[in-house]
Amino acid sequence: MSKKCEITGKTSQVAGGYSNRVRATQFNPTGKRRQYPNLQKKRVYVPEMDRSFSLTISAKAIKTIAKNGAYATLKKAGIIK
Repeated sequence: MSKKCEITGKTSQVAGGYSNRVRATQFNPTGKRRQYPNLQKKRVYVPEMDRSFSLTISAKAIKTIAKNGAYATLKKAGIIK
């Protein structure tokens, strides 16, 4: 399973890890850490096609589907033609 949203294209990001001790100083010995998007495995039903798709999408993509509709969102993302 890929760690990438199929609609928005969100992937992981590299973030700096700060401890409370060195937060205000220039030297940061804690290194880097990876932040992952909030991915969910969902079945999305498209009534225009009378078909459902199994997708790995982010929480923001779920909100986008609720706002714009499944068919329009999946068409814009290039999942359906």
